Amino acid sequence: MGGVGSWAVEALSRSGIGTLILLDYDRITASNMNRQLFALESTLGRFKCEVAKERIHDIDPEIHVITLNERLDKGEADRLFDKLGSIDYVVDAIDHLDGKIDLLISATRRHIPVISSMGMGNRRDPSQLSIACLSKTHTDPFARIIRQRLRKESVEQLKVVFSKETPTVPQNAGAIGSTPVVPPVAGFLLASEVIRDLTLAETFSSAHEPDA
Repeated sequence: MGGVGSWAVEALSRSGIGTLILLDYDRITASNMNRQLFALESTLGRFKCEVAKERIHDIDPEIHVITLNERLDKGEADRLFDKLGSIDYVVDAIDHLDGKIDLLISATRRHIPVISSMGMGNRRDPSQLSIACLSKTHTDPFARIIRQRLRKESVEQLKVVFSKETPTVPQNAGAIGSTPVVPPVAGFLLASEVIRDLTLAETFSSAHEPDA
């Protein structure tokens, strides 16, 4: 729940979602202050999951929040899904490749709807963000790597949020920075698609229920 995920959680918690499962092993640091919703002077050093849960319950005390203070590494997604049981939707905002790839493969093979955030570092223009199939992404080195690795696992169809903006190369070579404006918009786009899909699924299910 970093620069993208924290804002997705915010939007979902204000949209009538009944249960949220939050997974993040990290603590809030000063370097998070420019882009992460939960990063405040008063929350430095605390686990992101704990701070997120408190904020969610300030918004809606009725939301059931499950927190997992752990890192998702390669080979662990299946174990996670087995432990959690039924899941309606996966929102992926992981920024390390091995855990991200493993999550996406496992969710897809289990036929769990999933939407994934691509690279948001070194972007400045939120108007360049778009929702698309992974196969249609461009101008994003992170998305290209994910596309190549998922293709080897026969995962071709994946809904993503990506930026059409060419990443700005920082003067400090090797540093990947984020502005305060791009990650939140990406998070809101993730949440909006989840809400749309779940609403459509509920509407379809209600329309096809047999008459009493």
